[in-house]
Amino acid sequence: MKKNASENLGTEPISQLLIKQAVPASIGILVMSLNILVDTIFVGNWIGSTAIAAINVVLPVSFFIAALGMAIGVGGSSIISRALGAGNKSKALKTFGNQLTLTFLLTITFAVFGLYFVDTLIPAFGGKGNIFDPAKIYYEIILYGVPILGFVMMGNNVIRAEGKPKFAMYAMLIPSIGNLVLDYIFINVLDLGMAGAAWATTGSYIASFLFILWYFLSKNSELKINGSHFKFEKTIVSEIGSLGFVTLARQAAVSVTFLLVNNALFNYGGETSVTAYAIVGRMSMFALFPVFGITQGFIPIAGYNHGAQQYDRVKAVIFTAIKYATLLGTLVFIGLMIFPEIITRSFTQDAAVIRETPTAMRWAFSAVPVLALQLIGAAYFQAIGKALPALLLTLTRQIIFFIPLMYILPKFYGELGIWMSFPIADVLATIVTAYFLYREVKLKLGNTN
Repeated sequence: MKKNASENLGTEPISQLLIKQAVPASIGILVMSLNILVDTIFVGNWIGSTAIAAINVVLPVSFFIAALGMAIGVGGSSIISRALGAGNKSKALKTFGNQLTLTFLLTITFAVFGLYFVDTLIPAFGGKGNIFDPAKIYYEIILYGVPILGFVMMGNNVIRAEGKPKFAMYAMLIPSIGNLVLDYIFINVLDLGMAGAAWATTGSYIASFLFILWYFLSKNSELKINGSHFKFEKTIVSEIGSLGFVTLARQAAVSVTFLLVNNALFNYGGETSVTAYAIVGRMSMFALFPVFGITQGFIPIAGYNHGAQQYDRVKAVIFTAIKYATLLGTLVFIGLMIFPEIITRSFTQDAAVIRETPTAMRWAFSAVPVLALQLIGAAYFQAIGKALPALLLTLTRQIIFFIPLMYILPKFYGELGIWMSFPIADVLATIVTAYFLYREVKLKLGNTN
């Protein structure tokens, strides 16, 4: 009898399995990141540098609402991976059904809320002066598609929990490629400006949603649910919520950080500094795609084997993931330190932005080599269902360390102090994560045979 794909998570060699899970995830993130980069390049060259800043202002709100779907996906997928590892398929099915209901209710509610308060939220996130009007055009259209993106993010994580990384990769490739094609048509050919950029993104979300819907209705998925699975079960919703809150808190921290940094940079350097931060932000996901890919590939393996009580395999995947991610992060660091000017010029020809961005980029990414341990460590606790340490480690980087540093250092170093806050916060968060992960491995996993 043919094994389900999820069963391979508990039997294949760790290195081979991690590569099998991480490569499709990395490719998906790479293409999605390239999409964001090229989208920004298109907008910057076809509309103007102010349009880049406008999109950056909108991202925190749309990311937060889309993060609801991601949070429900990651929280539920942790349960699904462990349930499949323990042979409890009924719990996996019930969890998936509850995920769908939660995603529908929450994303629609927050999208309506976001549209109602549009004129308040845009200035609050740095959309002031000449940035406001293009930001509002982009914001209103994007929010129509954000609930669809919520379903995409949720479904993508469930597909990965089933041990189907290639299908999860396809779900990320479709919107990325579709957005670039629609960008060219709507912005360059039809000359729709910011509205064209927004409709291109929204249309790409819809295409990915249709693919994911097909996946779950086809024979590729082993999660075949019925109407009874949609009804909330208190214990499952509570566990999805506690684990998903970790992801939501992470995305909320990103949104809050965008808000604070955009406003701080606007006060110190105006629109030029906000645009520089937009470019640095775009590069963040692109540059770190292999590290994020390993982290995503690591989660279902750790969760499944922890559920199956195969703790030796859990230890092996922790150390293997950290080793691979650190090596790749170091290579990324070298490239970013050498070529920041070339990278900046690909986004814009604005002389002021070109002067400021390379310094900002070097500072922001100077701690990349140590960041892998922090990402893998935080992901581990989420994968095994330990919500509290996962939440703490998720918040250390941006909330506990970065935000205080961002207010303290500029008093001594001006605008440079904001950029210096990034690597200092990364190093401090990594030290805290290393301590918690060491304790967990030594006390929980150390006495296995």
